[in-house]
Amino acid sequence: MLGRKETNRDRRCPLSAETAFDDTAAPATQHPHHTQHSPRGLHSALLRIAPAVGLFAAARLTGLVLMSVWAWHIGRRPRAILGRAWDADWYMLIAEHGYGRVLTWPGAVQSDLAFFPLYPGLVRGLSYAVPDRITSGTIGLLVSWSAALVAAAGIYAVGERLHGRRTATVLVLLWGLLPHSVVLTMAYTEPLLTAFAAWSLYALLTRRWLWAGVLAALAGLSRPNGIAVAAAVLCVVAYELVRGGRKGRRDPRLWAAAALAPTGWCGYVLWVGFRTGDPLGGYFAVQRGWTSTFDFGAGAARVVRDIALRPVALPLTMALLIVLVSTVLFVLLVLARPPAALLVYTGVLVLITLGGSGFFESKPRFLLPAFPLLLPVALAVTRARPRSAIAVIAALAGLSFGYGTYLLTLSPMAL
Repeated sequence: MLGRKETNRDRRCPLSAETAFDDTAAPATQHPHHTQHSPRGLHSALLRIAPAVGLFAAARLTGLVLMSVWAWHIGRRPRAILGRAWDADWYMLIAEHGYGRVLTWPGAVQSDLAFFPLYPGLVRGLSYAVPDRITSGTIGLLVSWSAALVAAAGIYAVGERLHGRRTATVLVLLWGLLPHSVVLTMAYTEPLLTAFAAWSLYALLTRRWLWAGVLAALAGLSRPNGIAVAAAVLCVVAYELVRGGRKGRRDPRLWAAAALAPTGWCGYVLWVGFRTGDPLGGYFAVQRGWTSTFDFGAGAARVVRDIALRPVALPLTMALLIVLVSTVLFVLLVLARPPAALLVYTGVLVLITLGGSGFFESKPRFLLPAFPLLLPVALAVTRARPRSAIAVIAALAGLSFGYGTYLLTLSPMAL
């Protein structure tokens, strides 16, 4: 009536699994719905994803080579740094010997029950299929590197569905060039969680309810903040059940997705609880032993005060800057009105990071799976002039490679 053509974005409800597609960001013939159900759909999808994943791999490989050269220069072994440093050693010991290790420090009791089981379980399972001379650290790196590539592909799939191929490619590259993306080349669990999370979110966006639930359950077995994926699934499913009325409530796939999504996280938390003799509070007691609790940001505020008042190590200052930038990016993401799946998932990750106490220097790592935070930046870079976009990418690459090398070879603090 008003003479304005209604667009997909005008019709889309932000709580719906339906998403808009920016047709200006990709050729009209490449609309995602045109390839998903064609006989060559998988081949076409792989061809579209390959450049983005290739750029991601090139970025991380460059950072890995530079770090390795410096490590050799100072007399350290790169593989030992990547495969057994800090939390990686805890995971490898669980893979080799199972749970049961406890270290006691002044003011802290560190139990390996704080580490979720999927990653060390994969390492242990693969150890039976490879020659004995291949160490668990090497297997852990192979699992992490493979998961990082799968995660990059999933991030591309989400980005392409929302904003087209160019923005999706930039999104993946930005994720690989974050200042703390060096973690993606270590024997850590962030790549595994992000892989399950990205594809679960994509399944939600494409209304593949069972896949979304299964992948959310696996994400919940990967890391403590994997509960964010289940929260996204439950939120979207709840909306679909309400919107669909009686017909929606009769869809068994929605109920199955809702039932499956939290099982991984809840199952492990309950298992730790029963093992420690406190079914509901045992896991959280283990986390308190690591000085890790959710105190609505009180502990983080004390660290911020210390950073402001006295000289501190570089990782603490960088962590504060990254958290501040991430908070701003979350506000921009909210203003952009993304689908609820992305908003809930990212919001829970940000809430856990900002509200949790302990290990402030690790907060950037906790935010690595929150790739939707980069969507506003990816859109801005895509729309910028080529020279400006290249300058931004080059500057971020220099920071990522330099700071990543510092974190793994010179930093006095654990990641």
